[in-house]
Parts: sequence; C-alpha cells; structure tokens
Amino acid sequence: MAKDNSKFQHRTNRDIRAKEVRLVGDNVEQGVYPTQEALRIANHLDLDLVEISPNGNPPVCKILDYQKFVYQQKKLLKEQKAKAVKVVIKEIRFGPQTDDHDYNFKLKHAKSFLADGAKVKAFVFFRGRSIVFKDQGEILLLRFANDLEDYARVESMPVLEGKRMTIMLAPKKADSKNAKSKKEKNKPEQATETPQTEEAE
Repeated sequence: MAKDNSKFQHRTNRDIRAKEVRLVGDNVEQGVYPTQEALRIANHLDLDLVEISPNGNPPVCKILDYQKFVYQQKKLLKEQKAKAVKVVIKEIRFGPQTDDHDYNFKLKHAKSFLADGAKVKAFVFFRGRSIVFKDQGEILLLRFANDLEDYARVESMPVLEGKRMTIMLAPKKADSKNAKSKKEKNKPEQATETPQTEEAE
C-alpha cells in the first residue's frame, strides 16, 4: 500500500478530501460511496483508494495497488522514451561567397544526411566586414533549400543571429528516398551517389 503519497501525483487513501467519491473498477460494485466507506473497502482488499479524476462531482476513485500502478506507469514511460526517434541535426557551413564546387560538395552531403533521416541546419558565417554580404548569404541559403526540395521541407526560413544566418531543413521521410531513386532512374547517365556519414564543414 502507498506509504509516501507526497511523491505521487494522485491523492490516495486519507489524503482524499472529498466527503464522497465515485468508485469505478473491476473489483468493486461501481457507484457513489462515502469516502470512509470507500476507504474501508480498500483496506478490506488490502489495496489503496486512488483519486484518478479529482475534478469529477464527486471525484472518481479506483481501488488498486498504487505502488504497483506507479511502477508500471514509470516502466511504460521508460519504454516509450526508448522507442522515441532521436532527432539528429547535421550542420552545413557556408561562407557568403562560396564557390560552385564547394557548394555542390556540401549539397551532396546534405542529400545524404536527409536521406538518412537527419535534419540539416545550414548556415552562412559572416566574418568581419563580410556581414555586408548578408543579402548574398540569404540568396545562397534559399538556393540551397530549392535544390533540396525533393529531399526536404523548409522548417524555418533564413534568420540572422549575430554573425550567422541559418536555415533549418527537415527530411521528407520516406518521400526523400523515393524522390532520390526517381531522380536517378530518370537520369541513368549519372552515377549513383554513395551516402556520406561524415559531417560537412
């Protein structure tokens, strides 16, 4: 039975303040009971009276082993976290006057990252007086997003933060790989790109 109710989110047993409660569950006859009577039933079953819906009129309670219930909830939460997909963000860095060779190299890396399910955070870094080229940096990032439209959707438009202008791209999930295969099928003369795992600078 629950001993330290302060660490739990539900009121239990004698911490329940209502004069009467609505009992639900498989191990009792459902209905409205005086709280003291509901406590007596719970004690008789060697279980806890747990307030599961405090806003009800009267509050809804259930008779169960509360410590076991909390353990199962924590276990379920842990399993859900373990199954949650970890979001990977890869950064691609440009200069405001990046040449075509460097641009295409980083574009290739971005396609690989997106195909693997990672987000791509592309940014232009302005050094010293190069901030005067901020319009040029924005055009470069928008071009980058446009060239990746078969692989990604724009999650946030170019934003200037200090010396960096950043754009965030998220993969189109399964569609990105389909788009890649279709593109290669339509252009058989081009060599198939090998996915890259290293991060482009």
